[in-house]
Order: sequence, then C-alpha cells, then structure tokens
Amino acid sequence: MAVAKSLVAIAALATLAACSPKSEPAAPPKPAPTAAAAAPVAFKIGALDAAALFDGNIKVANDGKTFGIGRPPSEVAAVLKAAGRPDDSLDLSLQPLLVRGEGKVLLFDTGAARVDFAEGGKLNDSLRAAGVEPAQVTDIFISHSHDDHMGGLTTADGALAFPNATIHISAPEWAAMQAEPRRAALVKAMTPKVAAFQPGAVLLPGLVSAVEVKGHTPGHSAYEIASGQERLLYIGDTAHHFVISVAKPDWTIAYDGEAPAAQASRRALLQKAADQNLRLYAVHFPYPGLGRVKAQGDGFVWVPEQP
Repeated sequence: MAVAKSLVAIAALATLAACSPKSEPAAPPKPAPTAAAAAPVAFKIGALDAAALFDGNIKVANDGKTFGIGRPPSEVAAVLKAAGRPDDSLDLSLQPLLVRGEGKVLLFDTGAARVDFAEGGKLNDSLRAAGVEPAQVTDIFISHSHDDHMGGLTTADGALAFPNATIHISAPEWAAMQAEPRRAALVKAMTPKVAAFQPGAVLLPGLVSAVEVKGHTPGHSAYEIASGQERLLYIGDTAHHFVISVAKPDWTIAYDGEAPAAQASRRALLQKAADQNLRLYAVHFPYPGLGRVKAQGDGFVWVPEQP
C-alpha cells in the first residue's frame, strides 16, 4: 500500500463512527494517497470459489485520537515498532470478500466508494477483474453501516450498484440506519432489497450464518461461510489493525460505539479463533486479509495465509 500524507484521524472518526452514539468532531476529512489497485486474490473455502477484492485503504495518524485512546502515542508506537511497522501511522486496508458457489454470487461489504475519508472506489474494477459484473451479485452481506463498508452500495446518482442483490443486514443495524436523517436517500434506495435478520441468524442454510459481535455498532455482524467441513469467518470490524487490535485487544479505539463491549467481543473472538485455529478474513488487515491468529503474551499475533 502507498505511504504518503497522514490522514487527519479525528476527521476520519466523524465519518467512520457515523452510527456511533458518541458525538464526533465535524472537521472535513482528507483522503489517503492514491494506491495502485491490487489484483483480486483467489482462494477456496471447501468447494466454494472466493476472492479478496481490493477497494482501497485508509491511513490513520498515531496521535492518540483513534487507536489506544487514553494511552500516550509512544506506547502505541512501541507496539508497532516491535512488530516492524512504522510507528507514526497505521494503515488499514479495504477488501470486500467475493464468494461464488451453489448458484450464488455473494459479496461481503461493499467498500468505501466515494466516501472521502478513504482512498477507496476500486471495488467494481476488482470485481470485474475477478470475472463478475455487479448485476450478477445475488446477495450482499453488510457487517455494519459505517461508510467504508457500505459506501459502494449505490452509484454516484444514488441507484443501487448491485441491482439484483438481496441486501442482508441485521435488524438492529437497519433500525439505526433508518433513524439517521443523513441516510434517508440510501435507506430509500435499499429498502426494496433489504432482508433484515436477527443477530446470529442462519441466513443461507449450510452456506452463511451471521455471528453477533457486540460493541462496534448497534447490530455489527461477522459472518461464517461454510462449505462441507471448511469454514471461514469474515470478522467485519471486530478488529481493525493487524498489530494493535490483535496484540492489544483491550485497548480502546474511537471507532467503537460501545468501547467496553467491543473490547470484550474482540478478545473473545480472537481467543476462540486462536483456540480453534479458525481461518479468518479481516477486511482491514493487510491485503488480502486472510489468515489466523495465535496466542502471544497477553494478546495475539496475526499469521497471514498466502493463498
């Protein structure tokens, strides 16, 4: 991913945390630098064909306003430096997931598109490079309603970008969206295609189940994708950064609407993933975001998989 000017993190918060009950500053956000589009990365989930799709990335300053709130940036920097990462900023990738099989074309989240806090908007090019046209997508699974996960649902003129897809979103998340005046146009466009579900529901039997992960937004969901004995867990925003979120799951980040609940959920999911050696797909970890976690010290470490 490109390395250039730091994002003004406090501005990114205003958009990323739009569904949060907390009040956020309204300073205008700045986009991350342009990055070359990465090619889709194909892999298998049992008999299913899957691909990481590149939409863009976000750069967040290590200034104490986003990651490790309440701790000095030097403490965050030390963890980054120990992992061999730059210590002045944190890079977050944006990679929706494509899954094909059993007569379905599934898309998990839709990227940032025109959202101006992120250098996004490459999803449709990536989707087509994987051999899929937007009209062929049958089902979209929204982890939550922050703009970097559903910015690509509509085109520039407000039409649905994936006109034939059922949009799966948890009932609490959908209710929160409907209550936001700024979402009125998007809600109107989505409504005919929305299939709201109760947290933790089985959505496509034998194929996709929702996994409730509390604390980030009112109805944040991870998704378990199954094929035979194989499983992949799409974690949504349970964890944002592959070093800080994993090594220090109890640290507070500004994107979580209910920080204590999110921290408990994050640790519990990572512990389960380490104990059961679960295969994970992390939308914000370094592209392509596929891997596992292992316990290390009082936290965990990300072990990327090379498809």
